[in-house]
Amino acid sequence: MKHSKKAQELLTRMGAIERMERGKLCRMKGRDYYNLQAWHNGRNEVRYIREEEREAVQEAVDGYQLFQKLAQAYADEVIKQTRKDLKKSFPKSNKNKNPKS
Repeated sequence: MKHSKKAQELLTRMGAIERMERGKLCRMKGRDYYNLQAWHNGRNEVRYIREEEREAVQEAVDGYQLFQKLAQAYADEVIKQTRKDLKKSFPKSNKNKNPKS
């Protein structure tokens, strides 16, 4: 199957994302660090992030979220193309398969 222009563009955009990190970054109350929480291997994992790392980690989290969004859009585009191809390959027949006797 040949990819549509939109699908190619989505793949290019996904490939351009250089940094990714799963999870959610939260400020810890009364602390000098942040909490990065992510579900991994069936459990919630927590990493502590220093203030000076926060911006870079947040950009990586945003990169992962963008990647997920683009991957979903890519899957939707491929599914649309697959359905279109199947419709062409197997057109509906107007013949009645169970004629009344």
